[in-house]
Amino acid sequence: MNEKLKIGYLVPQFPGQTHIFFWRELLEMEKLGAQVQVFSTRMPPSGLISHSWSDQAIARTRYLGRPRLGDLIGSIAALPYRELLAELRRHGLEMLKDILICAPAARRLLRECRALGIEHVHIHSCGRGALIGALANRMGGLRYSITLHGPLQDYGIGQRIKWRHAAFATIITEKLLAEMQAELGADLPDRLVVQPMGVDIEALARVEPYQPVGAGQVLRLFSCGRLNIVKGHQDLMQAVAILIARGIDVQLEIAGEDDAGGQGYRQELSAHLLDLNLQDHVTLLGAIDADKVRDKLQGAHIFALASWSEPLGVAYMEAMACGVPTIGTNAGGVPELIEDGVDGCLVPPQNPEALADMIEAIANDPDYAVTLGQKGRDRIVSGFRSTLGAEVLLREIASYKSGTA
Repeated sequence: MNEKLKIGYLVPQFPGQTHIFFWRELLEMEKLGAQVQVFSTRMPPSGLISHSWSDQAIARTRYLGRPRLGDLIGSIAALPYRELLAELRRHGLEMLKDILICAPAARRLLRECRALGIEHVHIHSCGRGALIGALANRMGGLRYSITLHGPLQDYGIGQRIKWRHAAFATIITEKLLAEMQAELGADLPDRLVVQPMGVDIEALARVEPYQPVGAGQVLRLFSCGRLNIVKGHQDLMQAVAILIARGIDVQLEIAGEDDAGGQGYRQELSAHLLDLNLQDHVTLLGAIDADKVRDKLQGAHIFALASWSEPLGVAYMEAMACGVPTIGTNAGGVPELIEDGVDGCLVPPQNPEALADMIEAIANDPDYAVTLGQKGRDRIVSGFRSTLGAEVLLREIASYKSGTA
């Protein structure tokens, strides 16, 4: 690049427990020569700040959640009322609430970007983060782009105004792209790029070769995902109970925490664990650092995540990058990542019996386990490394800036 790009990078509640991808991506953009200023709405609950790099991330992030009184007053004067009126008619008081929350943050984002010489902000959210970007664009012309990481209904109301003036958007799967085109049509930006998130293939490379479970050994299972009913941890626990009933000695560790820092769904999951009498076989690790996740993966015989629906799944990518045989569900965008029986295995969601059968089948076939691990690693190296996302963002931002997009 002839001119160093100055880019804003907005991630809500950064750095949260699942934000290792964003951290890697922004570091990759800096390696490629961009100047990146991180913005966020506010910090996550303390129980979700778990990474070795969290303090560094917090120190370089500008939080928008507590704007000045002047931002509130100035934002009210600068709002695009005619455009917002259509959204208010469509969504009512809920939309009004979002506007009042986001408008001062948008005014602050605009002010800080002007002071720093930033002309473009990329937003990793289609929730309120995207509304902040859209309002900053209407108030003062700040250019913005967005990434869609999951089904649109997960990101709240007001989607048309969020997408209408975005410079471009990246969408993580072909499935989501088709859904977006059907849902929003003409309100989408002209430039839409399918670009999955990725993982650091070098950091996740194995230290020692993968070893399948041997005769007489305890079968070590590992799972990683926030503690939420849709992640299917309860189904995986049920599968463990089935395997134990079949005489298979299993130890399962689950890394992740609920969105309330341990005061939410974790309580229900802990009670379920006791109901199944699995306290000697299942451990809830809470939110752990990415390096510890890597170590757990490399010590596991099988990785399994039984999500009811998953847009794509960074946890699957990390397991596959570590060469661990990986079991997912054939729901959401996961089949765009895992080719069943080739580089991983897929089972129906909410089906503990099928999950137990698949775990047992892999454990009983050491050669197949090794092949799955090797093919899984190859899949991630070829198509899901973290450098790709950074390259795409910089290319699209530079193209739009130069008028060649």
